[in-house]
Amino acid sequence: MQDIWRLSAADLAASIRSRQLSAKQAAEAALARLDAVNPALNAVVDHRPDEVLQQADAIDAAFAAGNDPGPLAGVPITVKVNVDQAGFATTNGVTLQRDLIATSNNPVVDNLRRAGAVILGRTNTPAFSYRWFTSNLIHGATKNPRDPGLTPGGSSGGAASAVAAGIGHIAHGTDIAGSIRYPAYACGVHGLRPTIGRVPAWNASSPERSIGPQITAVSGPLARSIGDLRLALTAMAQPDPRDPWYVPAPLEGPAVEKRALLWLRPDGLEIAPEIEAALRDAAERLRRAGWQVEERDTLPPLREAAELQIKMWLADGYDAMLALAEREGDPGALACLRGNRDQAQGIDLAAFSGLLTRRATLTRQWQRVFAETAVVLMPVSGELPFADQLDLRDDASFNRVWRAQMPQIAIPFMGLPALAVSTGLVGRCPVGVQLVAGRHREDLLLAAGEAIEAGGVPASPIDPVA
Repeated sequence: MQDIWRLSAADLAASIRSRQLSAKQAAEAALARLDAVNPALNAVVDHRPDEVLQQADAIDAAFAAGNDPGPLAGVPITVKVNVDQAGFATTNGVTLQRDLIATSNNPVVDNLRRAGAVILGRTNTPAFSYRWFTSNLIHGATKNPRDPGLTPGGSSGGAASAVAAGIGHIAHGTDIAGSIRYPAYACGVHGLRPTIGRVPAWNASSPERSIGPQITAVSGPLARSIGDLRLALTAMAQPDPRDPWYVPAPLEGPAVEKRALLWLRPDGLEIAPEIEAALRDAAERLRRAGWQVEERDTLPPLREAAELQIKMWLADGYDAMLALAEREGDPGALACLRGNRDQAQGIDLAAFSGLLTRRATLTRQWQRVFAETAVVLMPVSGELPFADQLDLRDDASFNRVWRAQMPQIAIPFMGLPALAVSTGLVGRCPVGVQLVAGRHREDLLLAAGEAIEAGGVPASPIDPVA
């Protein structure tokens, strides 16, 4: 039983369905693994073992009665602490919300439960889910299991750390500017940012979000294999009337030519030599799998999209957000908000309208690219995963961090899906690549991701490195 936690979600679900294993055995193994490694990581910040075992017992009882509990039946997963789970606090990493107890589930949690998943625990996030590092004043800091001196990423740092260390088989995360993709990259696993509207989401516990987050923030999965991402997406993407942005698009689109564009330095981004090597290696993996890969120097703007994304995300309600952060006193959140003050302030109605108008233009330009190619291969970040807490060192370090993250920040502005694929290690530092596709073509990302994954990925799950 001690090795159950090592299985892929797909293999575990198949073993439970065939009755080779019980859901209770899987839950017990997951809880034992959590107890063994979470103290070193602080990836899961809230869990209730008795409730976990009750969920597993219900799955076993459903099978015994001849019922089908769903495609994830009995699979332990984690959910991020910024989404509602009935009976738990939706802290979003801030002490101000320690008593914000949800009375209903976020649609993505309901979808996972309807698919038969067993919710193992809730994973850490930086304060306000707003940082490339994961620490806060309520739950503490999360460590990267591959190297505690590296950031686990943010804001879904707890999710990535957990799944890399074998705490659960799939992790839920959220992404408004890279918060799924960067933690996956930093911890050496895979992370999928779905198209806006693909996965329904809504927190009944909290006020309605402003328009920027409504049209750019998504929920999605992190996992140790591309196959498990596909399984998780299918479960997460089921309809729910509570999300007005939900789009009932098919998960499999029409067949297209296996063509990829390689963009090494988006808009002149400086990239580390190890990242260029990873991108060229990923391109060769695609070619070996029958893909045509063409290198490009110029594609529609990304740097402008990243700047506009930050502005749209923060400008609507910036002063109120800053006031909350000052009440909270979290140094990471304050550094991020103050560091982006110039982009977030000074926008009036006419400027905001112009921003949305420009969004339509940039989205159209990118959609025309994807009318001619299946995916674009580009960096996740211009640098290897940062030293933990680098953004707090000084202004130059803060600006260095945000400058390197441009390829992630830009993609949500157009509502596009993207996939971070882990490809290897530099010493014990993970490296990977980003794939981007047209709206609702996650299937193309996963197909290309599988071709890259077949060329080799870092071993996982792993025991945390001291």
